[in-house]
Amino acid sequence: MQAREPQPILASITEAAIFLTLTVELGAQEGVRDLLSDVSGLRRSVGFRIPEAELTCVAGVGAALWDRLFGVPRPAGLHPFRELNGSRHSASATPGDLFFHIRAHRLDLCFELAQLLTARLNPYAQVADEVHGFRSFDERDLLGFVDGTENPEGSAGRAAVLIDEEDPEFAGGSYVVAQKYLHDLQAWNALTVEEQERAFGRTKLSDVEFPDELKPANSHLALNTIVDENGEQQQIMRFNMPFGRVGAGEFGTYFVGYVRGPEVIEQMLENMFIGRPPGSYDRILDFSTAVTGNLFFVPTLDFLDNPPTRARAAVRSTEDAPVSSDGSLGIGGLKGSSPAA
Repeated sequence: MQAREPQPILASITEAAIFLTLTVELGAQEGVRDLLSDVSGLRRSVGFRIPEAELTCVAGVGAALWDRLFGVPRPAGLHPFRELNGSRHSASATPGDLFFHIRAHRLDLCFELAQLLTARLNPYAQVADEVHGFRSFDERDLLGFVDGTENPEGSAGRAAVLIDEEDPEFAGGSYVVAQKYLHDLQAWNALTVEEQERAFGRTKLSDVEFPDELKPANSHLALNTIVDENGEQQQIMRFNMPFGRVGAGEFGTYFVGYVRGPEVIEQMLENMFIGRPPGSYDRILDFSTAVTGNLFFVPTLDFLDNPPTRARAAVRSTEDAPVSSDGSLGIGGLKGSSPAA
């Protein structure tokens, strides 16, 4: 089988990003399909002028829109985002059919590409959420801790995010979970540095993880290391970014996590919001509220550049049915890392 080219998920960390989530009107499938086939060309039109800015764009499709655009088969792990309601905190599902993760070393390039994409989609889709992220010092979030330390590197990064033989129809694709968290910085900054470090399970200044025996049971890292039934740690790639509006008192982190199977991030979120054991939820959630939640499939560049029609997709596998979205987690074999670890 000819190798399929993934979208630029594993691009280097940049100083700026724009995250766009859109909902698509009924009957607008053809217009959306045409736009998806032009995403690569639009990115080149903007990025070629300043190549050192390294402009990239990753596009994702939600479960409901996938069915309308392409029919069956659906990627094995694609389903609506699963809400979680814990004893004190909730991870809500919010509207979203299309997702664009635009990155560059300069915000102006991100802005122009976002403008071109939304202009093309204007007759067919509405922006449900738009976040402009920025790099903060040495990769710190607005809580003051380094974000993304546990990202795998090199071949381990590819293995963590790219589908392989487990779903050969969609090999080279990936899944992305996107959530917007708002922080209560006044309450957070009222804590001592030592209390903040216990909440995270790592030191604030030097970014060193606590030994396992010193991590509180409800700390971010204690709850959020995922291992499979063989004791192997399961990895994801996080490209979180801070955002905010000083005058409005809005301070947040946009979580975007890529993974080859969404059950890994779903287990992370269950640990965070429900707890392990239940009730021992992530201490960070007392200061960070999730206000959006979506799951998208990220097809390969080959698929995106020449997306099939729904009829053609149905011909490929007429016996496959869409994955059930009955809300069952179906995690199996995973236990015990966090979107923001």
